Amino acid sequence: MGLARAWSVGLHGVDGDLVEIEADIGRGLPGLSLVGLPDAALAEARDRVRAAVVNSGQNWPNRKITLALSPATLPKQGSSYDVALACGVLAADGWLKPELLEDVVLLGELALDGRVRDVRGVLPCVMAARRAGVRRVVVPAAALEEAALVDGVELVGASHLRDVIDWLRGFTELPTPQGRSGPRTRPPTDDLADVVGQEVARRAIEVAAAGGHHVLFVGPPGSGKTMLARRLVGLLPDLDVEEAMEVAAVRSLAGALPPDEELPVTPPFVAPHHGVSMPALVGGGSGLARPGAVSMAHRGVLFLDEVYEFGPHLLDCLRTPLEEGEVRLARKDGVVRYPARFQLVMAANPCPCAPPRPEDCGCSPQTLRRYEGRLSGPMLDRVDLRVAFKPVTSLQRGPDEMPEDTATVRARVLTARERARARWRAAGWRSNAEVPGPALRRHVPLPPDTAADLDRKLRDGLLTARGLDRCLRVAWTLCDLRGAERPDGGDVHAALELKHREAAV
Repeated sequence: MGLARAWSVGLHGVDGDLVEIEADIGRGLPGLSLVGLPDAALAEARDRVRAAVVNSGQNWPNRKITLALSPATLPKQGSSYDVALACGVLAADGWLKPELLEDVVLLGELALDGRVRDVRGVLPCVMAARRAGVRRVVVPAAALEEAALVDGVELVGASHLRDVIDWLRGFTELPTPQGRSGPRTRPPTDDLADVVGQEVARRAIEVAAAGGHHVLFVGPPGSGKTMLARRLVGLLPDLDVEEAMEVAAVRSLAGALPPDEELPVTPPFVAPHHGVSMPALVGGGSGLARPGAVSMAHRGVLFLDEVYEFGPHLLDCLRTPLEEGEVRLARKDGVVRYPARFQLVMAANPCPCAPPRPEDCGCSPQTLRRYEGRLSGPMLDRVDLRVAFKPVTSLQRGPDEMPEDTATVRARVLTARERARARWRAAGWRSNAEVPGPALRRHVPLPPDTAADLDRKLRDGLLTARGLDRCLRVAWTLCDLRGAERPDGGDVHAALELKHREAAV
């Protein structure tokens, strides 16, 4: 009879908890019991682990084996516990000294021949182990470079269960991560100078980048809506290490993080098709839900092209993430939380037929109302900037008509962002778009004439309280772009005009 314990990590969304695996070998009929709320993939581990142990040259105890995963109330899913389960059984049977497993977390799925296979979510698992104070982690060799994105942890990569056993006994060394060379660098992005005309829209995208605001572009086909939206990420600041780790953790959970990728520098740009399903957009799936497009766009841009072609229920499900910066998904195995603080950029044609010239539109008023009604009032109220695109009438540029490039505009954006971050740093807000309305109203005593104008719009139903707060956020961004200390009446009125698609900046 013997008792031993090993350690692994259980993921609950992007959050991880240290899981203690107790292995008990006692009297009774030979067999293996696995307790602790395992899902189907984990419950099948009994067969994988036994075959892997035997095919690694070890003896499988022909006695009653009980494996308990604690905390018992936390649902466990996936196959990442296999290596820890196998080592726990071997320690309880005397093949390993139990003290060898005390300060190490073991991750990986086992093949029947003992190979250690890669699993999703290695990066957040290693982050959770570091938070729990564990400094040694064994990961699949294929995920070693991914795990190396986490500092302050001793990492080794295993290709076979036999290698893990020999390493624990001190008979061999396992591979460690290779040192990363040089600082993180931003890859080249599309240049803003490629966009022809559309001065109003170019100014609006600069304001959006400077303050983190949501945008709606409406215009005829081929007027540059998608081009301009794709150039937004080139204006945004680089991700700092904390933000990059958040982005990489979500990608790891989704299985979209290449094993040799550096920490990302450029904010992500995600553009789902209008035929996307609800689980693919906000997250879902069987068991504990997986992240969707809104979480993949965390700290970046979510672009919805042809937004009126999305189902109204899909668009309305974005309302809570836009306000709270996260997605909470309830499933039978529990509630998971995924980060989803993104900038929303939407683009649409002015009508279903979308002729090159507006006067050629043949849509009836009922058709237009039905078309525009897919974007609900509450959802539209969460959009800070609405811009109308004009048809492009000429692609020729004179020598004095060269528009500003990305580098020039980005310099102004970074200066405005730094002013906003310095202002709100004490409260933990990174941009003007994250500041709650009450805090804005405390910091911005409006001029009497401006306050009266806003009150009149509220009374007439032309502006909601949420819309007023969003106008104040845009006013602060306009103030930062011109280098002033406080917004004035002109900034507030310009922000109000930007709430209407026909307005100029």
